[in-house]
Amino acid sequence: MIEDCVVVDGVVHGYYSPPGTYTNPVAGLVVDSLYHGYHLNFSPRGEPEWLLDKDRFVRADAELLGDALFAQSPTDFAVYHDIPLYGLYKDGASPLWVGQELRRRHPGRVAVFGGIWPFHPDPIGEVDRLVDEVGVSGLKFYPYDIYDGVGQETRMDDRDAVFPILEHARKRGIRTVAVHKAVAMSGCPTGPFHPRDLEDALLAFPDMWFQIVHGGFAYVEETAIQLSYHRNATVVLEGVSAYLVNSPLKFAQILAAFVMTGAHDRIIWGTGCTALHPRPMVEAFWRFEWPETLAKGYGLPPMTPEFKQAVLGGNLARILGLDLDAIPRNTAAMAAPWS
Repeated sequence: MIEDCVVVDGVVHGYYSPPGTYTNPVAGLVVDSLYHGYHLNFSPRGEPEWLLDKDRFVRADAELLGDALFAQSPTDFAVYHDIPLYGLYKDGASPLWVGQELRRRHPGRVAVFGGIWPFHPDPIGEVDRLVDEVGVSGLKFYPYDIYDGVGQETRMDDRDAVFPILEHARKRGIRTVAVHKAVAMSGCPTGPFHPRDLEDALLAFPDMWFQIVHGGFAYVEETAIQLSYHRNATVVLEGVSAYLVNSPLKFAQILAAFVMTGAHDRIIWGTGCTALHPRPMVEAFWRFEWPETLAKGYGLPPMTPEFKQAVLGGNLARILGLDLDAIPRNTAAMAAPWS
């Protein structure tokens, strides 16, 4: 909680991916890129206390994640996302078991999105397992993976492989689907990370919410157009929020593109913790104001506390059916980062 605002982190991960979990050499490239190109690059410059050493970074478990969120930052509730890179890592890049343990340790404060891969031997049965055994609140799709040395793309407009999964998920009560976009992986093609393939799914399933995860980190205009034309499209600021601390103008330009579409009620906070520590980003967003030239030049509405509260928690709470009043408030004094 920051001042009187409940903070709901829309995407958190446990990157438990030491070398023993690799099933393809590309997995090592992805981990190196995430650590050196993202964690070291986007953490607050000149403040080493926000950095993890690489060995701890690649062994991010429920203890590390839970402490960063609920003991060391103002976060009150978090949505854990499995990352279904099952061809590169034994349990995926953000294993489901870490999220389940996080939820067990912090009752009432964690929801879990389960990864789904259309080329699973029984994807419909996997949806049932995720609902019945894991108790997921949503599904998570990833656009590309490598199985047995062969790259495989998941397209959300695939009526044979993906639409049956969405139809069955809807029957099982799942109304939210998160799709990784914009942030491509090292050693893989960039094309699958474009959001263009979401269009048909947005039209075919108007009663389901689709989260464009990392939306705006790349393809800003394309993402904004989808927000403009599809009321069931939402954007999660994981990745974009990383710009807040070191490059606030970049963050402002991306956020402005989304606000100008009228999608103020479909912008969702996310930090991707443990890729970065959440506290500097939450605090930076709470202090954030539009640069004057940007506000005047684009005719932006005022940056009000009400808008910040909606982004930081209200929007996702409405979409997931969370009762903000029932979420335990994080009011304890915050501990040192990564302690």
